Amino acid sequence: MKINEIENPLFLQNLTNKQLQALSEEIRSFLVDNIAQTGGHLSSNLGVVELTIALHKVFNDPKDKIFFDVGHQAYVHKILTGRANQFSTLRQYKGLSGFQKRSESDYDVFEAGHSTTSISAGVGMAIARDLDNDNYHVVPVIGDGALTGGMAYEALNHLAHINKKVIIILNDNDMSISQNIGGMNNFLEKIRISMPYLKAKHNYKEVMQLTRVGKITYAASKKIKHHLKNRAISNLFTDIGLDYIGPLDGHDFHDLIRGLNKAKVSDKPILVHIITKKGKGYYPAESDKSGKWHGIGQFDAKTGKLLSKSNEQESPWSQVIADAVLENMSKNEDIVTITPAMIGGSKLEKIFKTYPKRSFDVGIAEEHATMMAAGLGLSGKHPFLSIYSTFSQRAYDQFNHDLARMNLPCVIGLDRAGLVGEDGETHHGVFDIAIYRNLPNFIISSPRNVSEAYALVNTAFNTPSPFIIRYPRGNTNITNVSTISDEIGQWDTIFENKNKTIISYGIHTNSFETLIKEKNYDCGLIHARYLKPFDESLFKQLLQDKTQVLIYEPDIKGGGFASSLLEYANKEQVDASNITIKAIDDQYIEAGKVDILLKEHGLAYEDIIKEFM
Repeated sequence: MKINEIENPLFLQNLTNKQLQALSEEIRSFLVDNIAQTGGHLSSNLGVVELTIALHKVFNDPKDKIFFDVGHQAYVHKILTGRANQFSTLRQYKGLSGFQKRSESDYDVFEAGHSTTSISAGVGMAIARDLDNDNYHVVPVIGDGALTGGMAYEALNHLAHINKKVIIILNDNDMSISQNIGGMNNFLEKIRISMPYLKAKHNYKEVMQLTRVGKITYAASKKIKHHLKNRAISNLFTDIGLDYIGPLDGHDFHDLIRGLNKAKVSDKPILVHIITKKGKGYYPAESDKSGKWHGIGQFDAKTGKLLSKSNEQESPWSQVIADAVLENMSKNEDIVTITPAMIGGSKLEKIFKTYPKRSFDVGIAEEHATMMAAGLGLSGKHPFLSIYSTFSQRAYDQFNHDLARMNLPCVIGLDRAGLVGEDGETHHGVFDIAIYRNLPNFIISSPRNVSEAYALVNTAFNTPSPFIIRYPRGNTNITNVSTISDEIGQWDTIFENKNKTIISYGIHTNSFETLIKEKNYDCGLIHARYLKPFDESLFKQLLQDKTQVLIYEPDIKGGGFASSLLEYANKEQVDASNITIKAIDDQYIEAGKVDILLKEHGLAYEDIIKEFM
């Protein structure tokens, strides 16, 4: 089978289970070889190869609606629907998306990048189908890690109530990004251990069908068996009114195709429970429990070694913030760390190992994580909530009504703030400033180096209000680490110039500093380490001096940092005609390396400063 020549899934109808298994191995080799070149989500896709093939064999998409929760496990789906020849462009600018994307293919009927959305979307599709008197299957595929999110239960509850036909595929690999935790995982573990029973039951049926006496005995025992089975598999899904099939071996085509065909003829909402192995077929990924191989950079396919070279003078921003928090936890027993399933991603391993009783992974449940932080803040503790910028949006209500309204102490590490690169539209953290600067009592900051990061973390833990520290994906230089004094709201004037001055924040200030030094530009530079509150006196002085001011904000323009400065100028009735704003316009930004995206959207540092001069 030439993987690159696959045009659509129709060819699967003529393949035997043995041929399907051979195809699975070819696809796994294809995935490893290609993702080694581009980077991407490897483990999750290796785990669903047989499942995805079986879905496309049993169902008739795109008429039938097959779609994946989050979507980072949709690479096999893309291969089977004719996009294998584009895999060299995976997650590159203008290339193949790392998630489902409706503009790419008619087979992508849904697109997401955040978890726990698929069942709700499926309910909506099923209602629309029935209102139109149409006839097709709705087949959302959701992982067990996503079942920690509350929206999944809201959707299951409603689906059971309206009794619409939706075939939910539960891809259960005992993992989210890293290993799963919590009551739902324990519940599923109890079901997983029934796999040996199901295998034995299958063997028993085959043996008993060999003789006439065996057939009679099997028929007589069937009612008793069903009674016992129904009692045994009484679970959350059946108790709320869904039909249930499983657990099935997610790497056995006989099991998969038989189970999916059974679900296909059901006339009720049904959940098909599939047990898979994340990373299956590639040892480094299959043995990984930390989440390293969930999303991976370029690597050597033969050895599994990453190709990126480590720099001893650099450290991930996530690690810098985590180390600063760890230092504060050693001095203050009231500090508690919370993460929604991102221990590895946000480099919290040392914190969880050093202070296990004060560290909590709540699973993929951002709303609960934030509300739990509010409860801790109300009870005399000072929580550190580590959360990706893009995922924090899911907890806006708790940020607003609970943390902000009650003005509770909480240090919020907004990881992956700003443009993040190859994960694209759903993962860029460019909206948080516009979202959270409007919340009373919130403080928003953005360090540009390690010293500022430590200073801001120290200040945040001594501030009885919600305090955001936003930091980007990627590394920072860790040399010359020393804490500095930090006054809330204070900006830092790096180069003073009353004629022309750039105001920026975070790592972007460093890029302008380097350019001004190297090119000897006659230009001022101010680092706005605080975005809220900001340095009103310094900004007002710039306006009164008639300084040409360029505000560089590579985040969403509408309602953002620059907007707050213009609002202030209007309130103070100060002339703001000398202000130029460079920011992201009213749009979503596609996937691509950050420097390419900045260039394509008119935000490249050197282009900006040349134009300004």
